[in-house]
Amino acid sequence: MQPRESVRGVLLSLFRMVVGLLFACHGAATLFGVLGGSFGTGKAAAVGSWPGWWAALIQLIAGGLVFVGLATRPAAIIASGSMAYAYFSVHQEKALLPIQNGGEAAVLFCWAFLAVAVSGPGSLALDAIFARRPEVRQSTAPVADPAPESGSVIQNSSPGR
Repeated sequence: MQPRESVRGVLLSLFRMVVGLLFACHGAATLFGVLGGSFGTGKAAAVGSWPGWWAALIQLIAGGLVFVGLATRPAAIIASGSMAYAYFSVHQEKALLPIQNGGEAAVLFCWAFLAVAVSGPGSLALDAIFARRPEVRQSTAPVADPAPESGSVIQNSSPGR
């Protein structure tokens, strides 16, 4: 691997980790009332309330998976979709532009997770570690001899000839 490619993999990983951690913190704040709580109230969202509690659950789980790099692409697609939904169902009805309707975070998370889903998890991810791990196959069936190379002559060395 060239040095440029290894730096690219590390930078992708760092980007993925920062975005995933921030997203998971958003979810934890809403679910558990930590880090300022739901919308800065210091309180948790009511269990099962739509859409806040469910969005927070997606944020915590998908953000955690993206952070550690496990099932990164599917988790990033779900996170991106949830932020697109949040933008169009909550923010866009207030005004057209994100700066006017308070939807900057939703737009940034949406596009950041889409970038992670397209680019992959980078080199420092559980997905990458599992992909590098050799498969261990245990078979009880006998292994057949490989076929002779093309062009080689098979000679019979039996004594009856």
